[in-house]
Amino acid sequence: MLYLAIDQHKAQITINLRNEQGDVIQKEQISTDHAEIDEFFAALKKQAARTKGFMAIVEVCGFNHWLLKKLEEYGCKEIVVVQPGGSSNNKTDKNDANSLGELLWNNRKRLQNGERPNGIRRIIWATDEESEVRQLANFRQYLIGQRTRIINKIKGILNKHNMQQDAPTERYTTNKFKKWLEAVSLPVVDRMEIDAHLESWKTYDKQILDAELELAKRSEVNKEVAKIAAIPGISAMGAIIFCSRIGDIRRFKTPDSLANYFGLTPGCHNTGGKQRIGGITKAGSPIARQVLNFAVNHVIRKDPNMKAWHKKIKTRRGAKIARMAVMRKLATIIWHILRWDKPYQFRYEVVLPPKNASVKSNSNKSFRGISNSNPQKKKSKIPLKNRGKTAVKARA
Repeated sequence: MLYLAIDQHKAQITINLRNEQGDVIQKEQISTDHAEIDEFFAALKKQAARTKGFMAIVEVCGFNHWLLKKLEEYGCKEIVVVQPGGSSNNKTDKNDANSLGELLWNNRKRLQNGERPNGIRRIIWATDEESEVRQLANFRQYLIGQRTRIINKIKGILNKHNMQQDAPTERYTTNKFKKWLEAVSLPVVDRMEIDAHLESWKTYDKQILDAELELAKRSEVNKEVAKIAAIPGISAMGAIIFCSRIGDIRRFKTPDSLANYFGLTPGCHNTGGKQRIGGITKAGSPIARQVLNFAVNHVIRKDPNMKAWHKKIKTRRGAKIARMAVMRKLATIIWHILRWDKPYQFRYEVVLPPKNASVKSNSNKSFRGISNSNPQKKKSKIPLKNRGKTAVKARA
């Protein structure tokens, strides 16, 4: 088995190739030109055929896609995508490739046995379908942001002339407001800018609708989307985005793993017996955290158990920490929904029926509220003047 480490850049890749004994047998820089890349991988495939194939390790970056496809095309047995390590004082492409090669060779047995590698923050690469859904979700989020900027520009012009109070509705997204905006009298320059913003607004509305329709088409047969969308506050679009980020739920062994994947667990810096707990790590997808954040208000309003739990933490730790706690709990609930194939259900307090009692006791209870007596306390046999004093035994 051969072990290939790649430090990828836009114009070239730096490779570090080791044999089964861990010796470096090839290290060089190769241009990303199609002819040179194909020539290198063809020679590697021929060489690896005599040693039962090869593994590869590469750091994640924004243009990994073509390289991973190329590795699959030339028969790579195992592709390990990892998070980049920390910076070093002696950072070079050759040193980075050499470090990756050492990591891959040290974990060769664990990778061959399907075990978790040591010292590697491995990334599970998304499938083509999941990648397209993620790209569509990111594109939709970008369009919504651009549309919000356009609306804020229009608001600024109206506030400039103190005309916001003249609008027929308070909501800017209604057709009635848009028609009024098209006909309202403004100075020449402001009128030109408003007209340009309105055209952009219509374009973004159409593009957002097209992106949402495409997302809906790709998730029609996905049953997991309907289960997550049953949670209050999570729309169908939010459920689609969340499912595309999770992928196969079985790769998360525990609910805490899913919460950590979305950056909802606190960071820490413990050393010398001192424990320092910080804020949440904010790792993973910010769009997924935004979906959970939107769902918090709806869940604590409709689920009484969650509302009571949120109120308890809010009183003790504050509103922000309570909100994050609900988001993490929602991630835990989603893990159980997807892992064990169960629907989301509200948990209401169970009202127990009254205990069976005699007619006499029930009649007595009805008058206890207005009676002068207190049946729950036994009458004291000690005289009133002697109460509070220690009794003294009489001498014989």
